[in-house]
Amino acid sequence: MKPLFSPPLYMQRYQFVIDFVKKHKPKKVVDLGCADCRLLWKLKYHRDTEVLVGVDINSAVIRQKMYALAPFPSEYLQPGDKPLTIELYQGSVIEKEPRTKGSDLVSCLELIEHLPFAEVERFSEVLFGYMAPAAVIVSTPNADFNPLLPGCSGFRHIDHKFEWTRAEFQNWALDVCGLYGYVVEFTGVGKAPCNENVGFCSQIGVFHKDISRSNSFLGTENRDDATSYRLLYSVVYPSLRDNNIFQRTLVNEVLYGAEHIKKKWLETSKEKEEGPHECQVSGDHQEQGLAEGGAEPYLQGGAICVPLARVLPLPKVHALCGSLRRLQEALLEDSGVKLTSDADALMLPINEEDEEDIDVDEESEEYRGPVCTETMQFMADCVQEDWDAEL
Repeated sequence: MKPLFSPPLYMQRYQFVIDFVKKHKPKKVVDLGCADCRLLWKLKYHRDTEVLVGVDINSAVIRQKMYALAPFPSEYLQPGDKPLTIELYQGSVIEKEPRTKGSDLVSCLELIEHLPFAEVERFSEVLFGYMAPAAVIVSTPNADFNPLLPGCSGFRHIDHKFEWTRAEFQNWALDVCGLYGYVVEFTGVGKAPCNENVGFCSQIGVFHKDISRSNSFLGTENRDDATSYRLLYSVVYPSLRDNNIFQRTLVNEVLYGAEHIKKKWLETSKEKEEGPHECQVSGDHQEQGLAEGGAEPYLQGGAICVPLARVLPLPKVHALCGSLRRLQEALLEDSGVKLTSDADALMLPINEEDEEDIDVDEESEEYRGPVCTETMQFMADCVQEDWDAEL
């Protein structure tokens, strides 16, 4: 049997909310009647949102899929730029809960028709009067559409307490706007066949606070209200806003990039059949290299020194720091990073593989660097004496 709607109607409702989030970029979103958290799972990928809250009276249905909201391992390796906190609560939408306040968007998809009609007024008071979000999306079945649904006689679901016609839904929405200072736009998802003037299968009201009247609707909430919801799940995603995570991420990127630069330098030196040599780099020379952004690695004190001027242009490092000074300050705070005395270069230890790449010419004065000829001769004499003693 050919499906009546493609994509399925529930997916069209989710996409409606997602499109709203993409356009308006709310910081805090609350999904009332979140059920198995599918909408929240989709919204977590839109990282302009920093807090996602799900509420449902059925704790069992939340617990089924709540761990799917946990961060992926890759999100610890590559944290996002902005924080994200997800909280799931068991609670009734007709009870006041201070943790749901201060929202930029509240979504109520196919929820209101599950409430006893006598509780709709209380729901409206809690949602629009107490929570008072900047925007609300309410979807509910359109009773005018029901005759077009195959096999539908009465309500669409056994748990529905009522289903509104378009006129009934619009009357409720306009009354809410008058009471609590909102404006509403009517739309929907699930278009009717051609020439059928019955509206959408799921009718939607998009409410926004009326700025011109907002001062008159500040609400009567008490900041010290007792909590009524039970927290079932909470997770905080890794973010570069966390100083510890930022520091760890930066150091990892710097070390990875510096190792790559070191490896390329060793390969180039080997190809030229010139062993890299130890040297004393003067301050003037280093300043010139930094200004040019092209200072080469060098050997010093038994380590390969990679100038930070070579590391900073790496895309991820530059995105994290942006300036050489900030990079130096951040690396100086990490005890696991070794810098030169002037903090202009990163000192990387020479491992066995590196030693194989370094072509050491024992007769080369260039490799000996600052060690004087007399000292080298003295060391050679000592070695000769030791061999004589052993023989």
